[in-house]
Amino acid sequence: MKSKVKHEKPETKCAEAVTSGTAVVSTLKHLKWGWWGLLVFLSMGILLEMLHGFKVGAYLDVPNTTRRMMWTLAHAHGTLLSLVHIAFAVTIPHLHPSSIKGIKTISNCLIGASVLMPGGFFLGGAFIYGGDPGLGIFLLPVGAFMLFLGVLFTARQLASPSA
Repeated sequence: MKSKVKHEKPETKCAEAVTSGTAVVSTLKHLKWGWWGLLVFLSMGILLEMLHGFKVGAYLDVPNTTRRMMWTLAHAHGTLLSLVHIAFAVTIPHLHPSSIKGIKTISNCLIGASVLMPGGFFLGGAFIYGGDPGLGIFLLPVGAFMLFLGVLFTARQLASPSA
């Protein structure tokens, strides 16, 4: 005997946000950044494991400890930021449709953080000076601040009564 229960979607402000063209474009953009980022940074992790497995001196020798640490941090931060993009893509439909400008700001902050943080770690490890990371490491604080702002703005929009 079949049950004739009708499942209806609740009429909410969230449904309006999904229909917004900007929200759909932003969702797809962050899904792409997330999944392609995972591919890139997980591939980087495999490459780092190969360097370790084949005992490559430029990666494992004691004078290159800084390089190993910086590249491992680039891989880890890139992977986690890719997951943040996927999480943000899932969050976009729950933001109020009037917050399109805010969504664009958050989007720019997250993309900037995803380039600057892993990029700063990678460049910091590519050129090391006497055990210290190279000048590329100065990209890191800018990227970290952009990530902070993106997370803050997202949390504030979700906490606002209009969300």
